Amino acid sequence: MRALLVEDDTVLGGAMAKALGAAGFRVRHVTSGAAALAAVRESEPDVVLLDMGLPDRDGIGVCRGIRAVSRVPILAVTGRGAVEARVSGLRNGADDYIVKPFLVEELLARIDAVLRRTRGLGVAPAVVAGDVEIDLARRAVTVGGAEVGLARKEFDLLAALARREGAVVARDELLDEVWGTSDPSARRTLEAHVALVRSKLGRPEVIVTARGVGYRLGK
Repeated sequence: MRALLVEDDTVLGGAMAKALGAAGFRVRHVTSGAAALAAVRESEPDVVLLDMGLPDRDGIGVCRGIRAVSRVPILAVTGRGAVEARVSGLRNGADDYIVKPFLVEELLARIDAVLRRTRGLGVAPAVVAGDVEIDLARRAVTVGGAEVGLARKEFDLLAALARREGAVVARDELLDEVWGTSDPSARRTLEAHVALVRSKLGRPEVIVTARGVGYRLGK
């Protein structure tokens, strides 16, 4: 597997490259957005780890540039306070994100999950939970083959859970990704949207509550 690592911090980049190499990846490490775009065009990798805070250009622009020429899985790497970058990255082509600082084990797990979801697919995959199908590319949801209309934030919430393939997503992480806030007072908004999605789908089991932690997609 070939990994393109886009990270201008040479110390962090070196550590990440070493960890990826130990996990069996062939790593190409570049330090700028321009070099990242050139590398994707030259030889498409199996996964891109894209730092969203690059020195020569905005990471969102790099993400869009990659998406214009390739469906390669993109894992956005962001700073803890960069909520807007995380949300914008997901809306502009990133398949998932990881927040600095992180453990090597989490990095490898995120890469593995992204590759499982996207391997062999030319477009964003549809995720199935029982008779509920979530088409991430079309932003459409069907229940038993019949399409159900969801508001934008309702779909974004469901999609955030679908991308994690049944893994529990913390409430704060969902608030960051869907609403662009980490304010604990917004948790009531999250709970209200969970209730709305369950009601509209007629499948309360499609969003499972992990008590005290967050939510996950049901099976």
